[in-house]
Amino acid sequence: MEIDNVTFSYDKKTNQLKGVSGLVESGKITTIIGPNGCGKSTLLGVMSGNHAPGGGRAVLDGKAIHQYKPKELARKLAVVHQQNDAPSDLTVERLVAFGRMPHRTMLGGDREEDERAVEWALGCTNLAGKRNLAIDRLSGGERQRVWIAMALAQKTPILFLDEPTTYLDIYYQLEILEFIKRLNEEHGLTIAMVLHDINQAIRYSDRIIAMKAGTVAAAGTPEEVVTERAIRDIYGVEAVVRREPGAGLHVVLTGIVKNSAAAVAY
Repeated sequence: MEIDNVTFSYDKKTNQLKGVSGLVESGKITTIIGPNGCGKSTLLGVMSGNHAPGGGRAVLDGKAIHQYKPKELARKLAVVHQQNDAPSDLTVERLVAFGRMPHRTMLGGDREEDERAVEWALGCTNLAGKRNLAIDRLSGGERQRVWIAMALAQKTPILFLDEPTTYLDIYYQLEILEFIKRLNEEHGLTIAMVLHDINQAIRYSDRIIAMKAGTVAAAGTPEEVVTERAIRDIYGVEAVVRREPGAGLHVVLTGIVKNSAAAVAY
């Protein structure tokens, strides 16, 4: 997917996105980072067709996102939103099966193909043994895997995730991110996601798009994007960027930059 000079405003007065351009490379994991309110989730919303850009366009396979019909787009990319709701007594299998809706027609579609896709999604997410459980009986990490399984059941080559680790403790955060990495490596999914944690973005991304105040501040590999100067300029905090055996590239935050423009914007 190519993002070309995209602008977007919720109120037609203030642009949340200001001429954003970027690239989501096929077969790679691209992570969007930046402070609260910088436009991360808004950009993902434009990329997934939930928001129509005021200017510019997001292009998938040579065609602007807003030109796709909903079912046509849903067969190309699946989205896991930040907050998800479903009846608490709905079973895991029933919820995952909703992922097959884009493939159904007035004549019902291929039922065997639907069943294979659901089984595959349950297997990928290690939820086959919990298929008959109501989702309110699951842990937070398990519930997040159910929503990802529903997206996987769509059988799309692209998966978008908006802050998939929100509200999870550190164990389940890493469990979900390890799982996302395996989906990319073992099944070749192209993945774009929004994360808050810089170190998690470094560890689990091939490319990073760093945003600030509705613009792209930096884009490239983790090594190219995550520098001490970039963290200071984007987040308004001081940091030490290190590379150590066993830990790899990582960031240690050391304090707030007083009176910085980034700190005020944040």
